[in-house]
Amino acid sequence: MAVGAFFPCGTVLAMTPPWRHRIHEVIFEADTPTGKAFDVSLLLAIILSVVAVLLESVAEIRAQYGPILRAVEWFFTILFTIEYVLRLASVGKPMRYAVSFFGIVDLLAIVPTYLSFFIVGGQSLLVIRALRLLRVFRVLKLAHFLGEAHLLYAALRESSRKIVVFLGAVLTIVLIVGAVMYLIEGPETGFTSIPQSVYWAIVTMTTVGYGDLAPQTVTGKLLASVVMILGYGIIAVPTGIVSVEIASSLKKATNTQACTECGKEGHATDANYCKYCGAELV
Repeated sequence: MAVGAFFPCGTVLAMTPPWRHRIHEVIFEADTPTGKAFDVSLLLAIILSVVAVLLESVAEIRAQYGPILRAVEWFFTILFTIEYVLRLASVGKPMRYAVSFFGIVDLLAIVPTYLSFFIVGGQSLLVIRALRLLRVFRVLKLAHFLGEAHLLYAALRESSRKIVVFLGAVLTIVLIVGAVMYLIEGPETGFTSIPQSVYWAIVTMTTVGYGDLAPQTVTGKLLASVVMILGYGIIAVPTGIVSVEIASSLKKATNTQACTECGKEGHATDANYCKYCGAELV
C-alpha cells in the first residue's frame, strides 16, 4: 500500500534526508544566494562549453588547439555528468525528472562526448547544450516569460491532433498531385517517377520553388499553378489553429519554484501542490 495512505504528504517530505533538500535548494532553486550563484556559474559553463565545440569545428583552430579544446570538452562533460547525477539524487522521483524536458536536455548535453568513442565527430552534437540556456528565465526571475512559454506549450499540445490531421491531408494531396503530374509530364521532362513528382509537389506547395524540376506542358503548368495558389492558402492553416488555441487558453501567473519530488517547474503562484506529481510544494 502506498506510503501516502498512512502519512500526509508533509510527513513524507519531513522524512526526506536533509542533504537531499540542501542539494535541491542549490541546484533547482534560484531564490537563495547559493542557488543563484550555482545557476549563474552553470550558465557560464554552458556558454564556454558551446564555444569550445564551435571553435573545435574550425580546421585552423583545431589544428593548433585541438588537444586543449578536447580537454575542455571533457572537463565540462564530466562536470555536467556530476550535476546530472546530483539532480536525479536530489528529487524524490528521479524518473519523473529524467523524462521531463530539462531532464532529457540535461542527458543529451553529456551523451555526445561519450558517443564520440563510437562515432567520429559525435561531440559536435554538444551544441545541444545551448538548450540548457533556457534556464536563464528562471535565474533572472523572469517568471512572466515562463508563463508565456507554458501558454505556448499548452496551445501546441492542444492543437497537435488538428495539426496531425492537417498534415495528413496535405500529404494525401501531394501524393495525388505527384501521381497526376507524373502521368502528365512523364520522364521526358524530368518527372522520372512518382516519388520524384511528389518531391516536386512538396517543393511547389511549400512555395520553396527550387526550380530544379518544372513542368513543360500546358496541362502540367496549369496543375502547377493550382498547386502554387493552394500552397499560399495552406501555409496559414497551422498558424490559425495554434492562434485559436492560444486565445482559448487561460493565462495563469506562474513562479519559478521547482517541485522537490519531480523537479518540474511552472506552477501557479498560489499553488500548494505540484500539478505534475501531486507532491507538496515547500
